[in-house]
Amino acid sequence: MEQVLPDVRGQNDQDVAADGSLTALHTHHLKVLRLQTALAVAPAIVGAIVLETTGLLPRGVGLIGVLMVATVLIARVPLRRFRATGYSVEGNRLRIVRGLWVRSDTTVPFGRVQHIDVRQGPLERLFGLATLTVHTAGTHNASVHLPGLGHDDAAAMRQAIRANIERETR
Repeated sequence: MEQVLPDVRGQNDQDVAADGSLTALHTHHLKVLRLQTALAVAPAIVGAIVLETTGLLPRGVGLIGVLMVATVLIARVPLRRFRATGYSVEGNRLRIVRGLWVRSDTTVPFGRVQHIDVRQGPLERLFGLATLTVHTAGTHNASVHLPGLGHDDAAAMRQAIRANIERETR
């Protein structure tokens, strides 16, 4: 389940790998994040191409600027998001740490779990990943999502949480 992360962080990056109690997400999750970012910046690239072909911008000015910004966004932001997210299963609770600007450290006691979902979107299926969603009692933050797990790891975590809940209810 534990993934080894390449050491490519900046000096000020938050890094869950430095916290030995947390497990990093599957390395394929970085590819999914980069693809999602590329899809998000694609309209800006298309817009720059349209503006240049219609002559509204000087040749190369808009497109080169947009491509430079898109390259930085695709290369850097997903990497930082990936490195800032980790999880651990500690006894009878799941802990998830994430966030670049706003750090979130969420702990879900298994005793509050109502049900557990393992979901795969198209990009996750392509890379063999899944998102584990733990639904809890209550209204505030009633669902906690953990993306970037290998599908088999997510299914195993679901079974482990279920087994723990069954032990506690007996």
